[in-house]
Amino acid sequence: MKKRPTSSDGLVYSTNKNLGTAREPSTLPPQQQDLRLHLDRLKGNKEVTRIVGFVGKDADLEDLGRTLKSKCGVGGNTKDGVILLQGDHRDKVLAFLAEKGYKAKKAGG
Repeated sequence: MKKRPTSSDGLVYSTNKNLGTAREPSTLPPQQQDLRLHLDRLKGNKEVTRIVGFVGKDADLEDLGRTLKSKCGVGGNTKDGVILLQGDHRDKVLAFLAEKGYKAKKAGG
């Protein structure tokens, strides 16, 4: 029995002329970034500060996340364009981002 090709086997056919030319977006300067600070509650009544809206390279996102974690003295991670910090640190993060020239504000209820 012949196996059908799947996307994991490689490209079968595409009409996209720009295929293969996709690049990672360049990082916008802080004045053009529009970041939103959310407070999420997880199971066990734990809180997480979520920062979304960063446009740029993953390496720059990780650097910003590392700096924020160090500034707040907490753990967290960066993935899929989102920075997560353990606990409610929206005020500290907002002050730090404003000092660095980022356009940021609290979002949510």
